[in-house]
Amino acid sequence: MSLRFASAIAASLMAAALFASPVVTQTAEAKSTCRNTGSFDRWLSGFKQEAAAAGISRQVISAALDGVTFNKSIIKKDRTQIIFSDDWLTFSGKLISAARLKTGAAKLKSNARMFNSIKSKYGVPGEVVTAFWALETDFGGFLGNDSTIRSLATLAYDCRRPEKFTKELIAALNLLQKGDLRLGEMKGAWAGELGQLQFLPSYYDRHAVDFDGDGRRNMVKSSADALASAANYMKYLGWQKGQPWLQEVEVPDSLPWEQADVTIKHPRSQWAKWGVKRRGGKNLKADSLPASLILPMGRNGPAFLGYPNFDAYLTWNESLTYSLTAAYLGTRYLGAPKASPGRGKVPKMGYKEVKAVQTALERRGYDVGGVDGTLGAKSRASVRDMQLKLKMPADGYPTPDFMRRIR
Repeated sequence: MSLRFASAIAASLMAAALFASPVVTQTAEAKSTCRNTGSFDRWLSGFKQEAAAAGISRQVISAALDGVTFNKSIIKKDRTQIIFSDDWLTFSGKLISAARLKTGAAKLKSNARMFNSIKSKYGVPGEVVTAFWALETDFGGFLGNDSTIRSLATLAYDCRRPEKFTKELIAALNLLQKGDLRLGEMKGAWAGELGQLQFLPSYYDRHAVDFDGDGRRNMVKSSADALASAANYMKYLGWQKGQPWLQEVEVPDSLPWEQADVTIKHPRSQWAKWGVKRRGGKNLKADSLPASLILPMGRNGPAFLGYPNFDAYLTWNESLTYSLTAAYLGTRYLGAPKASPGRGKVPKMGYKEVKAVQTALERRGYDVGGVDGTLGAKSRASVRDMQLKLKMPADGYPTPDFMRRIR
């Protein structure tokens, strides 16, 4: 996989769900077919008044927004996101290339002093932030070419998520007003994310830090600022210093599979009692550390224990597929081996197959979070509940046999 292709995948991935708002007034599925009405220019005129009322100076408003036009291609990209539909092994295989493993290890070594300073201040290991750095922008090599202001204005005008992106556009203007970024530096992913760690402007404004001491929080040009800001954000999300985040494990043939979910935690001693072992067959520590058993491809696929620090990943990005990939890459930088494909053959469940499952479950009255071809938290919970009713192993992962039975 070429570096450019990997960068394009990462940019699409990030734009799809990075920093998903904890409160969204209308779901993406509900508004995916909405239509825009009214003049963009009229909307822009009204927004300028709203920005002024929010404390943005007339000078900044004029410099950033005069002459801004609607970008139809942004709306097209927003309506056609299927990057999270791959199974976890396929997805992580695309994103975690040999080049990213090699470059990340070299970056950690050559910038050891900086990473040690970041860890000392925020408690977050360099391997964790380097994994995000790799996946988001190929270590700052591909930040995106879209005008941040134009993208945010287009999405703020759009009918699908206007409240979310109106807030982000005002935050972007606030970054200009504070002097953290200059207008010419505001280029990035199509959904408005900025810098080497691809923060949406509101997150940038709240969590960015000036780690290189030049007086500006510049996550675009300063790797030190970008990486320290990521660590600062992870600390804000509850990262616990000195604690693990992810561990690959092996699962037995029989287990109370309905307990395998990121929302369910048991002491590590309980997982050991149920027969879960470390990679290679060694016993787990039988202690009280809480952990969730994560089976991204069901009971026959890869298996991980996610510790409390893994929760920070799921707040950074709601997608289990992405969060698990980022957390796993961090463990690879620490020396973990390539993930095992699991205990047996796992059928592929791609975009079309997942949509078919979601449609069938919706017809049975389940809330799957929208028929979008992505096996998200609500879809997995619905599958698990249906598996219990059918007296199947309730691992939350649909199979062709499951599909036949619910039809």
